[in-house]
Amino acid sequence: MLDLTETDDGVLIPVKVVPSASRDRIAGVLDGALKITVAAPPEKGKANKAVIALLARALGVKKHQLAVVVGATSPHKTVAARGVEAGAVRLLVKE
Repeated sequence: MLDLTETDDGVLIPVKVVPSASRDRIAGVLDGALKITVAAPPEKGKANKAVIALLARALGVKKHQLAVVVGATSPHKTVAARGVEAGAVRLLVKE
């Protein structure tokens, strides 16, 4: 089950990122986190930008509504999604 934290203005999404993958996709849930694979390498923030772009498309929000707030240089991150409800995130993995 996805371990989301609701906030006053949105939701905090735990993310496990697999950079340098064959394609960008949401691969399911791993240990309570949203597992995301991205083709971008883990250098100079490229993978983080790819994660934000993928989540923005999937959630139907603007990229500026999303931000990596914990773990910028780690594969385990927390993404803050402003203006997004937990239910919308759960639909990405059909829990």
